[in-house]
Amino acid sequence: MLCPILIIGIGNPSRGDDALGPTLIERLEERFGGGNLGVELLTDFQLQVEYALDLRGRELVLFVDATVACESGVCFAQLTAATERGYSSHALSPEGVLAIYRKLEGREPPASFGLMIPGESFELGAPLSPLARAGLELAQEFLLARLEQPQVAAWQAELGPLPGGLAHLRAMNGRL
Repeated sequence: MLCPILIIGIGNPSRGDDALGPTLIERLEERFGGGNLGVELLTDFQLQVEYALDLRGRELVLFVDATVACESGVCFAQLTAATERGYSSHALSPEGVLAIYRKLEGREPPASFGLMIPGESFELGAPLSPLARAGLELAQEFLLARLEQPQVAAWQAELGPLPGGLAHLRAMNGRL
């Protein structure tokens, strides 16, 4: 049976803070122990064209990834389909996956969101940085609350940076 919610954690677990997406998925798997929460969890190093097929029959889709671009801390955004110039196995964005879905299916993709967690250390073999660990805690708490209200309107009401920003995350480092 197809789950109405799909969460995709993107990143390379061997490259420091790039592991944020897969690490959050691992935490959800541990917490729910494989029980049916109406959510399918996937991870991959990078998005592929084939992920457009995984969007079929979904009500909500969430892409979780590390970022260096969200200066306000952990960010939650609604995503829209955006055609990319070319499709590369190394540069497909969530918006690109949505555009492929739209082209394949001839209709708009399911409501899709991005949960971006700030990172600063992406070297091969590096552990999660203190900033990434703090952002991961905040993102996990936020996502668990969203899963309690899995409706598009409820998720749309939460768009934007999560409270606290980078200064808050840096202050959290000492408490983790």
